[in-house]
Amino acid sequence: MPQESPASKLGRETPATFKGSEENKTPLFSVVMAVYNDWTPLDRCLQSLSEQTNPPDFEVIIVDDGSGQPAPEFIGDWSRFFPLTLIRQGHSGISAARNRGIQISRGSVLVFADADCRFQMECLAQLGSAIADSTQRDYFQLHLVGDRSRLVGRTEELRLLTVQEHLLQPNGCIRYLNTAGFALRRARVDIEKGAFDPAAVRAEDTLLLANLMQNGELPFFVPEAIIEHAIPLSLSGCLRKDFRSGYLEEKTYEIIASKGVKIRVGHGDRFSMLLAMWKTSSQRSIGRSAWFVLTLRQILRRIAGFVFRCLHSQRKSRNGLTELAI
Repeated sequence: MPQESPASKLGRETPATFKGSEENKTPLFSVVMAVYNDWTPLDRCLQSLSEQTNPPDFEVIIVDDGSGQPAPEFIGDWSRFFPLTLIRQGHSGISAARNRGIQISRGSVLVFADADCRFQMECLAQLGSAIADSTQRDYFQLHLVGDRSRLVGRTEELRLLTVQEHLLQPNGCIRYLNTAGFALRRARVDIEKGAFDPAAVRAEDTLLLANLMQNGELPFFVPEAIIEHAIPLSLSGCLRKDFRSGYLEEKTYEIIASKGVKIRVGHGDRFSMLLAMWKTSSQRSIGRSAWFVLTLRQILRRIAGFVFRCLHSQRKSRNGLTELAI
């Protein structure tokens, strides 16, 4: 093992491997996470990985996508529990960061998660069992839940619960892909090219789902492999992020539309999901306030998408007039 301190290595733009680089054994899982100034949530996520019960062999790969400061030393300290590799790169976006993680991974199965996720104790063991029992499956959507201790978390729980239930297919597959908890077999990835399109600044997982649907495939849902998506933002911060995300996602939806793949649910399905969310919000552990906040979040995303389409249409019109003038 290198003798340099973790802190001195974390600022490099080359991989800093803290443990396991000398091991020849290939892990079953490579857990890949792209981070951008997310060190405190990431610390909790790594703690949850250290507490896994009887997990298959796994490594963790963290790609720092140009954070304002290099990773703090306590991130490297988690190498006491599992092989940990951290690479720092210039800010290139989440798709490029995940693809970089894929390139340096060793696992037979790639598992993607976000810094603000927490793996429940049997998550990797349950995922390993599901993959071993589903040799004909290549893509796996983990079961995502929200943190019910806060209003933002209860809102996320309500959204995830409804979406996953509504989009689950009779054969166990799901018409939904969320890289807060997603896995795929290494054999199905072009390692050098990666799995994600760098053109997708947001909704890169939805674009990946569209590509799978084009090939007649859907992820297999693993209900026992549970990840808690613990959003650390305040309510106002969450709403601001929703508006920004809704705006940026429209570019990705344009790419999806060009493929002729229908991803978005229709108005009837959308109303049905809102009604289901209303019924679910009657539970005391979630509450009606979560429904109202979630509805506001969805409205903000729709408004942001509308703003993007209007501005994009204006740019296309100006470009068309310029070409005519020429």
